[in-house]
Amino acid sequence: MPFARPQTSHAIFIWLMIVAAMVSAMILIGGATRLTDSGLSITEWRPVTGAVPPLTEAGWQSELELYRSTTEYQLQNRGMSMEEFQFIYWWEWGHRFLGRMIGLVFAVPLVIFWVRGMIPGRLKTPLIVLLLLGGLQGAIGWWMVSSGLVDRLDVSQYRLATHLGMAFVILGLTIWLALEARYGVNSRSADRTAPWAAGFWALVFLQVILGAFVAGLDAGRIFTTWPLMEGRLIPDGYLGGMGWLQAAFESRPAVQLHHRWTAYLVTVCALLFAMALWRSRDSSLRAGAIWVGAATVFQVGLGIMTLVHAAPLSLSLLHQAGAIALFSIAAVLAWKTRRI
Repeated sequence: MPFARPQTSHAIFIWLMIVAAMVSAMILIGGATRLTDSGLSITEWRPVTGAVPPLTEAGWQSELELYRSTTEYQLQNRGMSMEEFQFIYWWEWGHRFLGRMIGLVFAVPLVIFWVRGMIPGRLKTPLIVLLLLGGLQGAIGWWMVSSGLVDRLDVSQYRLATHLGMAFVILGLTIWLALEARYGVNSRSADRTAPWAAGFWALVFLQVILGAFVAGLDAGRIFTTWPLMEGRLIPDGYLGGMGWLQAAFESRPAVQLHHRWTAYLVTVCALLFAMALWRSRDSSLRAGAIWVGAATVFQVGLGIMTLVHAAPLSLSLLHQAGAIALFSIAAVLAWKTRRI
């Protein structure tokens, strides 16, 4: 999507887009960590010393002994070999290590740009907020992991959704600030599609959160038929003996149903949004209509394929990548429609 002539720092734009790419990779690796049941393999939070993995046989044995104290090991992975443990350990270690690298890649250039006076005043506070959110995200990650160490086979789906939601908040804010740095603030009034863009962006975010509950409850591995759920519009066991509000977040059939129907809502809204963009006189917004339509169709198709194949790792990660792409496109359009 083409934009107007740049008004401020190209270097800051490149830096923030690198951070956004790293955050996207972090989300994908986090998804793989969850889908391979690797997230509980490291049972301690050591922000500094944890950057170094076990280097000796004794070190590996110590880590395995810590993992053996978890409920997941005792009920699901009892008898796991060292090689099997190392497989899940490296996923979780890689996820945490990339988080540390994102912190460095963000913080060090931030200090350099700040000292050199390259950061526009309007971006200083948002960048500090983004830095603080990154630190908070690390704490949320450990808070999530700690929920699965005792009396559970998996982490809390509520904490998983919080962790994923914060990752997407950080991604969206990073993209927004990158565009602000590169193209500046235009004083002209917002496009008439701006409310549509903001609403669509929010709806995609909601669908991401619902997807986190699907992943957290392994709800993508039941009712693997489409368009109906084993021949029914409302599946058997929808409430699961719970009240409606509790079932919305804890019943596997209910969580999957809501994710399905929100996908249909996203599709309808994407079509209407694309039609509104296509009528714009701005060529970049007309291009945006194609992007948002194609990304939505691709993502919904991936979702259906992932479901009917009972959520294998490869398709699940492609589906998560599709969510990142659609969310990022929505973020760009939300920014663009307010800066015509």
